[in-house]
Amino acid sequence: MHRSFQSSTDAYANLIETYAHDRALKPGKLLHAHLIVKGLAHLTYLATKLIAFYTECGQLSIARKLFDKIPKRDIHHWISIIRAYTRRGYYQEAIGVFTEMQTEGLGIDKYLIPSVLKACGHVLDQETGKKIHCLCVKKSFESDAFITSSLIDMYSKCGQVEKAKKVFDGMFVKDLVALNAVVSGYARMGIVEEGLSLVEEMKLIGVKPDVVTWNTLIAGFSKKGDHLSVSKVFESMLDNGIEPDVVSWTSVISGFVQNFQYDEAFDTFKKMMKQGLYPSSATISSLFPACMNTVNLKHGKEVHGYATVIGVVDDVYVKSALVDMYAKGGFISEAQTLFYKMSETSIVTWNSMIFGYANHGYCEEAIQLFEQMEKEGKKPDYMTFIAVLNACSHAGLVELGKSLFNSIQERYEISLRVEHYACLVDLLGRAGKLDEAYDVIKTMPMEPDLFVWGALLGACRNHENIDLAELAAKHLRELEPGSKGNNLLLANLYADIGSWGNVEKIKTMMKKKRLRKFLGCSWIEGL
Repeated sequence: MHRSFQSSTDAYANLIETYAHDRALKPGKLLHAHLIVKGLAHLTYLATKLIAFYTECGQLSIARKLFDKIPKRDIHHWISIIRAYTRRGYYQEAIGVFTEMQTEGLGIDKYLIPSVLKACGHVLDQETGKKIHCLCVKKSFESDAFITSSLIDMYSKCGQVEKAKKVFDGMFVKDLVALNAVVSGYARMGIVEEGLSLVEEMKLIGVKPDVVTWNTLIAGFSKKGDHLSVSKVFESMLDNGIEPDVVSWTSVISGFVQNFQYDEAFDTFKKMMKQGLYPSSATISSLFPACMNTVNLKHGKEVHGYATVIGVVDDVYVKSALVDMYAKGGFISEAQTLFYKMSETSIVTWNSMIFGYANHGYCEEAIQLFEQMEKEGKKPDYMTFIAVLNACSHAGLVELGKSLFNSIQERYEISLRVEHYACLVDLLGRAGKLDEAYDVIKTMPMEPDLFVWGALLGACRNHENIDLAELAAKHLRELEPGSKGNNLLLANLYADIGSWGNVEKIKTMMKKKRLRKFLGCSWIEGL
């Protein structure tokens, strides 16, 4: 089939690019074989194109083998593979290749820096980001607006908004891209007012906000539940000649859902429709978390039907949100049917299905799905391991759970989070290995949170370990001094073993301090 193309490297390169764009793996492999037979596959120009093709198709191991076979690799080859990894979202791999490149003593190129900084921002690797910043200063790259904007974006994503603002303040000519990156950082950190003040300040020197700026502010205020400020931002948009678009409305809807104001979310959806705006796949996806129980499932099914009518139901994010809605609502068969009918899945989809299985007692299925995910070459993220460790905990699979926990950092190079430790403590605690669970807590590289100590306290009650229960309760009182629930759990443990004197002491202390039991709050509760 390749005979119709003239046998020039440019023609082959164009065809490889077409296959990469379409992610057409099978014909791309056939072309690769054709090039090998023709003796052209070793040419650096075509090998570079093939690396990008295999990366686009998610075939990282093949892409890396091709890269390693290139003789006399120069800076451009390294840039090519790092850009390809970053473009497809393989951020940790991109950083790994960059580190390898530095080890080989190759210099840094200003065209490479934005790709690596983007990867650092997405995986919150501020240490590598800081090193790149230092290299930029040494090489006098800070005057490059594209690099400066990338630095600001990296620091903002890593939660270092003060450093992002410092880089922004040092810019000779401040532009809209950099402004939006700083505003995004403020919004992400929940200090949206600072972002709005900066926008007003920049307007005075001629940097006019665009729809992205206003939508970032709307999203930030909506997430905080500050709907008065949202209304003011809508007015400011109109005053500046910018009409709120579907992204603006979707941000408001999403904010209501995140704050469990489900009725308001549906009302806003209806208002948006009356404005003549058609919902996007993101709008539809944002509504499904409000429909995760039997009370609101009717709305979820209606939105599901509407998504089918307007033709967005096959969107990977909509399908993922649907799987998540049915799985969290306990409608496992519906979630399963949707999941296995999907032509394209994201890591979010896999995680939703694994969580759905684990949270509703299908632990074996959750673990099998994780194994299937690995076989299909899908790379798990930190949420995947929270889900599968949760399944191991409920199924009592201690050794498997410990093995998976150890693989998170060693095999998958994913930074361990406090949630992973909470899962491990819960796993060991449920199995009665309380001393081992406490040893895990003592060796944690970060401070244990409520969930870690709560998992230990719950296990102590189940296995009647007073000493560790008192220790866990002490830490919980320090972390959550106004909570009554943890003291009640300890009191119940004392009651279980007949230590009524200690029960009375706790009750007296609670009355004296006027502690109250916090009401539970869940994504799946009805209004």
